[in-house]
Amino acid sequence: MEEKNSYLSADPETIRQIDEKMPPEEELQDLAEFFKVFGDATRLKILSVLLCSEMCVYDIATLLGMSQSAISHQLRVLKQMDLVKNRRDGKTIFYALADDHIITILNQGLNHIEEG
Repeated sequence: MEEKNSYLSADPETIRQIDEKMPPEEELQDLAEFFKVFGDATRLKILSVLLCSEMCVYDIATLLGMSQSAISHQLRVLKQMDLVKNRRDGKTIFYALADDHIITILNQGLNHIEEG
């Protein structure tokens, strides 16, 4: 690591602390993929709906004026990233936010853009 940082003018102790705190490359890649999911307005609309209430695909599609297949596709993406969970009630599958972290992320993002 010393050779890579030998050209830096920052304090060696600061560099060491940064090196220790830097997440592994794989975690950074996973984090980048996680945040990519938030880069789609349709997915954000779905998450915003689910922030208010658990809902089925039909209700989400009706509320957002979109097709059920489009909503189902986006819900699959959100489920793969563990942002939403589902439960079955008879033939109907209801979707909800996976946990409170998702609420926090959405609220923090909204607070940030509303500041400006």
